Amino acid sequence: MDKPLNILYIDDEANNLIGFKANFRRLYTIYTAESAKDAKAILKENNIQIIITDQRMPDMTGIEFLESILTEYPDVIRIILTGFTDLETVIKAINKGQVYKYISKPFNTEELKITLDNAFEVYYLREENKELTRKLLVANEQLEFMLRQKLLS
Repeated sequence: MDKPLNILYIDDEANNLIGFKANFRRLYTIYTAESAKDAKAILKENNIQIIITDQRMPDMTGIEFLESILTEYPDVIRIILTGFTDLETVIKAINKGQVYKYISKPFNTEELKITLDNAFEVYYLREENKELTRKLLVANEQLEFMLRQKLLS
């Protein structure tokens, strides 16, 4: 694929970041951050398609982070990766952070790769849909203009 495949992974445990990068660096461009503050700086400087965040971090939860960037980065696919699973957290992730997938640690590398590939496909299909909609609106405006011109003559 000639399109960028950029992932930002946020986790306060450096070993998790190192392991993730080691597993996926040949397939995708991986950015890592140990805090929400670092992650926001990376988002400002890079075109990120997927964000994976740990849920339990010291400065803010993964859901709080995803919710905080929703307005500025609405198109990014969001994934929560955590060792702790409870139904309330899953519901909050879906409702507040608009999470695409909730994955438990430790993750299965092959299953996560499939999830990431599917997430990229969703991301690019949404982008393509937005572009097609934009082109359709332009064509519609042109047709309306031509119809008005014809009615006036």
